[in-house]
Amino acid sequence: MTIPHLDDPTRVEMEAATFRRLVAHLRERTDVQNIDLMNLAGFCRNCLSRWYREAAAAEGIEIADLDAREIIYGMPYKDWQAAYQTQAGPEKQAAFAAAAGGAQD
Repeated sequence: MTIPHLDDPTRVEMEAATFRRLVAHLRERTDVQNIDLMNLAGFCRNCLSRWYREAAAAEGIEIADLDAREIIYGMPYKDWQAAYQTQAGPEKQAAFAAAAGGAQD
């Protein structure tokens, strides 16, 4: 397979479009809990919001943690928790604890 050469602006726009699609997908999949994402992929919505905030900080832009979460969740974090977050069962909690060496929030 040959990966086409992309100029930087095109590459950045493709990466940004991919990120926007991932965020939109996660907003639609409210049935998927953050602990499920952490257990399967080692990252969750909170990780994405932290990475967003860190990328902004690297550009000299300060974004509060809750503001970054609202960007990712599409609503205030507390509202998302109240509407969609469920209690993680013992099996999910055990899997999360077993993977404690990975990325966590």
